[in-house]
Amino acid sequence: MQDIQLNVNDYDFELPEELIAQVPLLDRTSSRLLVLDRETGDIEHRHFRDVLDYLHAGDALVVNDSRVLPARLFGAKQETGGKVELLLLKQTEDDVWEALVKPAKKVRIGAIVEFGDGLLRAECVEELPEGGRRFKFDYDGIFYEILDELGTMPLPPYIREQLDDQDRYQTVYARERGSAAAPTAGLHFTEELLEAAKGKGVRLIPLTLHVGLGTFRPVTADSIEEHTMHSEYFELSAESATALQDVRAQGGRIFAVGTTSTRTLETIMRDHGDFVESSGWTDIFIYPGVELKAIDGLITNFHLPKSTLVMLVSAFATRDIILHAYRTAVAERYRFFSFGDAMLITRKEVTK
Repeated sequence: MQDIQLNVNDYDFELPEELIAQVPLLDRTSSRLLVLDRETGDIEHRHFRDVLDYLHAGDALVVNDSRVLPARLFGAKQETGGKVELLLLKQTEDDVWEALVKPAKKVRIGAIVEFGDGLLRAECVEELPEGGRRFKFDYDGIFYEILDELGTMPLPPYIREQLDDQDRYQTVYARERGSAAAPTAGLHFTEELLEAAKGKGVRLIPLTLHVGLGTFRPVTADSIEEHTMHSEYFELSAESATALQDVRAQGGRIFAVGTTSTRTLETIMRDHGDFVESSGWTDIFIYPGVELKAIDGLITNFHLPKSTLVMLVSAFATRDIILHAYRTAVAERYRFFSFGDAMLITRKEVTK
């Protein structure tokens, strides 16, 4: 039984700024892979292409097939020509979206912002807290095609370099539009690596969780229990639910690719006690003391100090084991965050 620490500062660690990866590697699978035994804390240093050494026939990789929207738009107020930046967060009804606005104080209800010389227009219909606004969009044609033409990828705030190839901020299996940020653990997979996994008898099982910007918001409370999690939309199809039930029934192990897949599976297991077709909004907060019931292994990137994601992986192992692994990663010069290296958290008997 791990000693549970609920103070946010207990999940802090020193991270040199130069270890924050600014650009993705040319070869997705060439990222380094820290393999962590969640029970003993033993560590192996590998490369991501070696992840297949830890997967057996009958196991499952659960992937989040959400696709990142090119949701950052640069335009101008129709009335004054003043520059405005919008970051679309979520669609609330037909042609109506919640968005963050810069500068928010210049955009009030009734203001119209134009993008692409009027190709797309947005009228502010509601003011929301913290620089948020609700906009109704007006356009001719198909909204997502226009967004593909005018929008840019909403890279995390700690990435300051320009992204030359926008597809490098998408997983190769991204299908369902709706995320404001990529489920980054999946960025390490290529089509070839996934085919090799399937050739080994590993099942690839998709689900959807649309990642919101809340994933980047810091924990401002002193105690974990005082933090309010953001809410995100998820879906698990009947086909995927049945596949997960089959894997579990046949003794296979379930490896979640990323914290978003983990949160979805754990939400469904918490609410239904089994893998069942499900959809809705989840604000599940997983931290030490919360038992994980859905997964047997986790593939994830290295996360921000004092973040809810560090707390989640600490729930799957322990805080001490995770912080030791993170300090080791810093000492070994692993690359951190969205375009960084990866970690496989599992148990000793599954290592090569």
